[in-house]
Amino acid sequence: MMPLAVLHVKRLQPELITPAKPTPQETKFLSDIDDQEFLRFQVPIIMCYKDNPSLNKNRNPVKVIREALSRALVYYYPLAGRLREGPNRKLVVDCNGEGILFIEASADVTLEQLGDKILPPCPLLEEFLFNFPGSDGIIGCPLVLVQVTCLTCGGFILALRLNHTMCDAAGLLLFLTAIAEMARGAHAPSILPVWERELLFARDPPRITCAHHEYEDVIGHSDGSYASSNQSNMVQRSFYFGAKEMRVLRKQIPPHLISTCSTFDLITACLWKCRTLALNINPKEAVRVSCIVNARGKHNNVRLPLGYYGNAFAFPAAISKAEPLCKNPLGYALELVKKAKATMNEEYLRSVADLLVLRGRPQYSSTGSYLIVSDNTRAGFGDVNFGWGQPVFAGPVKALDLISFYVQHKNNAEDGILVPMCLPSSAMERFQQELERITQEPKEDICNNLRSTRIMSMM
Repeated sequence: MMPLAVLHVKRLQPELITPAKPTPQETKFLSDIDDQEFLRFQVPIIMCYKDNPSLNKNRNPVKVIREALSRALVYYYPLAGRLREGPNRKLVVDCNGEGILFIEASADVTLEQLGDKILPPCPLLEEFLFNFPGSDGIIGCPLVLVQVTCLTCGGFILALRLNHTMCDAAGLLLFLTAIAEMARGAHAPSILPVWERELLFARDPPRITCAHHEYEDVIGHSDGSYASSNQSNMVQRSFYFGAKEMRVLRKQIPPHLISTCSTFDLITACLWKCRTLALNINPKEAVRVSCIVNARGKHNNVRLPLGYYGNAFAFPAAISKAEPLCKNPLGYALELVKKAKATMNEEYLRSVADLLVLRGRPQYSSTGSYLIVSDNTRAGFGDVNFGWGQPVFAGPVKALDLISFYVQHKNNAEDGILVPMCLPSSAMERFQQELERITQEPKEDICNNLRSTRIMSMM
């Protein structure tokens, strides 16, 4: 593979893509789950495609995707509008058809030359997703920004930035799938979008019926904690969990948890413990980890239409004092993670909506050490086909402050999970050391397996 020297990206002036046909001019309310403070940010994803002449000879991906976007916006027309803020900071969408921001670009590089630089934490993100001045606000700005960058190999990169109040990962996938279907010649999306945000309005009268540690100030918080410290010296790295790492972690948990423990649960428990150790948190201080749990599907009993593309999740928090979390075996953290996730059901989500209204849409609690994790390994971004086949990588491109996204990654033909982390630089070094220690195979296993035991750190 040729080394990547200096990357040159040439961009045309941004343009607004509007719906291909007239759409209703109206105002739509977001749900009370949508417009919480936690979601008032822009989330970036990246999708990288190889050239595929057998499928798309002489087709220009920029032209194809631009036209497909315009056609998809006929169905997803609220995304072409702008957010406004009403009384009590309630968010509404002004469906005015102004359009989403689109940037056409080209880069003097091949996908092969980019190599791991397209993976989280993606040091080239700003090249492939240009932050056009004045476009990244929450109120009154485009709700979606798309940049399509053509590469010299014939492949292309689609990078997208979404106002998270409009959609969660499942909702964004519905929109991307509709665009992809239009790009492949469909006349309408196979799943028609459903707005109906009133399904997740607070009840009347609102009532908090569950414990919500994610929004509560913790007792025993120290002002010297990570959450209160100057976070200017933050760094990002990604860590790979493959078959070896998971095998070593599973050997550390008690038998009664093995059959009910998911890969997500185990990685989350591992990260929570290692991160707490790395941050040198006061032993008496409460620390938390929240797991994003999708409300859709039969498992959580939340009845939503198939095409619902709003935010439909909660992030129940596990909580512990730092000392027992750090000193106990991994099974201690794992049990807390599983119990927190198990609290998620329809009543829990309704209680969240009610809490947000009663308490003025609070941010998640900022006291104490906090980690929020989201499993994107089954989000479906890797199945989005605009006509060039499946992407070689698709998903979130970096950690966001306290939030880490789990993404699928193939490392030397082995399927695994890549997790970007964001920590102060000194803590990051300790975190990597703790992670290597906890995933280290015993010497006798090393002799049997004859393979490296060092956990892979990307970037």
